[in-house]
Amino acid sequence: MKLNKEQIEFLNECTRGKWTLNEKTGLVDIEGVFSCSYKKLTDFKGVKFGVVTGGFTCSRNKLTSLEGAPQEVGWSFNCYKNELTSLEGAPQKVGKNFYCDHNKLTSLEGAPQEVGGDFYCGNNMLTSLEGAPQKVGGNFYCEHNKLTSLVGAPLKVGGDFRCDHNSLTSLVGAPQKVEGSFYCSDNKLTSLVGAPLKVGGGFRCYYNKLTSLEGAPQEVGGDFDCSDNPISEKALKLVWETMQEKNVDYWFALSILKSQIPKGYWKKMAINLDDRLSKDSQKGISVLGRFGHFN
Repeated sequence: MKLNKEQIEFLNECTRGKWTLNEKTGLVDIEGVFSCSYKKLTDFKGVKFGVVTGGFTCSRNKLTSLEGAPQEVGWSFNCYKNELTSLEGAPQKVGKNFYCDHNKLTSLEGAPQEVGGDFYCGNNMLTSLEGAPQKVGGNFYCEHNKLTSLVGAPLKVGGDFRCDHNSLTSLVGAPQKVEGSFYCSDNKLTSLVGAPLKVGGGFRCYYNKLTSLEGAPQEVGGDFDCSDNPISEKALKLVWETMQEKNVDYWFALSILKSQIPKGYWKKMAINLDDRLSKDSQKGISVLGRFGHFN
């Protein structure tokens, strides 16, 4: 493959470092950083990139495809604010952050499966996280989409996980361990089934439709914010604190707080209480007996 004059000028203008054409692969490798932002690009002028040791930035253009994007990026990859509907062609290895927010993505298929730093896919049109990286070393941001569930989300997130401002009716599929804080505010959640088992920072579930804390994390290192739900924050917090103090699940905590929760809230919160306790009791009367001293 030979590069034409326009392509050479493009590479010279946007490269900070040294670029070389690998004659065996026909790909352009860059030792340094490549930045082609704010150039109204609809493609990479026919250039196909191989390995970029530094960062690669193509944000604020008119790209509809990542065809030709690097296969491997040592630092961060940034395709923020384009017109992308797919991540096909994206690097499969990214050393630091991956930014694909503010596009028109309806799927994360094609995304790298491992990102060393943060992964940003907020402000798109995602209805699913299928295809998302399964290992994210930093933060994972998928807020301001059209998600109804978290199926496909990373198994473990090293920083914060933000899925606020979506249409979530379930947290099923959420990471089981989040080292930072977990944000699921401003959704349509009625329970927390599917939430992470352990959250190192705070847990934010305000502005939802919660009438139950079933599925709440077993451990939260920071604040638990459940304000602005149909059940008062005071009632929800009382149940949450009891769950933590007594080391019991939501239904057991609720069963010992009946006299302390206003009747109107209690009816909404305990709608499945008898069924839940009867299921537990089927495992043996001793299961309930262990908690008898709380009554």
